[in-house]
Amino acid sequence: MVYITEDLIRRRAEHNECEIYSLEEVSLHQQDIERIEHLDRWCRELRILYLQNNLIPRIENVGRLKKLEYLNLALNNIEVIENLEGCESLQKLDLTVNFVGRLSSVESLRHNIHLRELFLVGNPCTRFEGYRQFVVAALPQLKSLDGTEISRSERIRASQGLEEVRRRVAEQEQEYLRRRAEEKEEARRKEAGVEEEKKERKPGFDGRWYTDINNTAPESEENKENRELKENPKNLEEDEEQREREFWHTPCSFTPESRLEAHRHLEEKRRAKEKGKEKKPKAPRTLITADGRVLNINEPKLDFSLTEDEENNTIILDLEVYRHMDTSLIDVDVQPSYARVTVKGKIFQVVLPAEVKPDSSTAQRSQTTGHLLLTMPRAEGEIKVTKTIPSPPRVCQNRRGGGLSEDNQRKNNVPERLEVDPSKRTAVDLANIVPRQSAKEGPMEASRPAPPPAEDHFSEGWISDKRLAQSRRGWPEICEGPSI
Repeated sequence: MVYITEDLIRRRAEHNECEIYSLEEVSLHQQDIERIEHLDRWCRELRILYLQNNLIPRIENVGRLKKLEYLNLALNNIEVIENLEGCESLQKLDLTVNFVGRLSSVESLRHNIHLRELFLVGNPCTRFEGYRQFVVAALPQLKSLDGTEISRSERIRASQGLEEVRRRVAEQEQEYLRRRAEEKEEARRKEAGVEEEKKERKPGFDGRWYTDINNTAPESEENKENRELKENPKNLEEDEEQREREFWHTPCSFTPESRLEAHRHLEEKRRAKEKGKEKKPKAPRTLITADGRVLNINEPKLDFSLTEDEENNTIILDLEVYRHMDTSLIDVDVQPSYARVTVKGKIFQVVLPAEVKPDSSTAQRSQTTGHLLLTMPRAEGEIKVTKTIPSPPRVCQNRRGGGLSEDNQRKNNVPERLEVDPSKRTAVDLANIVPRQSAKEGPMEASRPAPPPAEDHFSEGWISDKRLAQSRRGWPEICEGPSI
């Protein structure tokens, strides 16, 4: 049952800055309200009140609303028009699709001298013979009934045969009240039968009391059926669907009880559906197993790339975070063996291929793409051998030998090794090129080689300057050896 509370009225009074004492209009429709209360004490300034499409059975607690001009009670369970005498300013009353069967109760609106419009469409009293004539004659202040204007001639005709119309209306009211009493009794029996059926359908109920636990009597057909339904959930669902179809396809009379029954049935279904949709609390996600193994997790489902920079000896994680998300919603935690990023409460965790230094790691975010870049240096650096580019071989010619040096004759693919044996040294000893002069001798003179003989023939293994110059033309790179 829904009650009219102060919080409900304040939420409906947003246009009045949530002040209810000066509220002039309030809409409380479709709230499943079953009783009118508190409005005549909290909202004395009300002029317009919407209460349509609820479950209100009586008009009550509105007599103090002296300024009320429009009252809408359509689609409710009202059976009698009453308790509106205090609404001195009432001009329009809407009781469309209710259960007003006592047409004589319309006469209580005579005290509402400002009443101009009345709607009773969809009520049982509209099927009475002489209904419009009775209402027009009973309420001379009305200008319109059920949306149709009342003419002066119609009012005169209605007042002429009022006594006869009143008698017929009274007879029809008695017949309606008799049928209404039967409908109430039938609804009471039906409700009792439904309660008994629900009790029998209760899971685990087999008709035995607790004292029959040790009873070994043969199982009855009813108990057997209940046990089969319990063991087979599919049959239970089919049985529930069958009862649902029967409820909506079984014809019933249009009464306040049937409307309440339909509403409660829908409310029960809605609650069962909400209960089924209730999310169970998720178990905490395992980030690290009991044996210390770190797991890879990607709850936010973000694309990423994990690369290794060999030149800078670092590991780089590029996480494609949402572009327009605030950086305050990101939390980064770098550990020696893994990196964890929390994005809006969702965890992204990746195991690193090598141990890193958390204190030296950096986190940067792109202002254009929003990507998060983690740069994590390795904890233990590796010495990487850089490949040297071999220089082109230089050709050197010795005046004495006239051929290539032994160093250039080696193959390029053979690595060079240092020789520690002095006898195998082939390089020129530069220490003895200039001979030392004793103190007795005169000043040191540059030693020059003796000029070659004037003859045209040469010693074997020597090359003249002319021939050497000619040979150099064909050799782009010639390294002269030391002259002797």
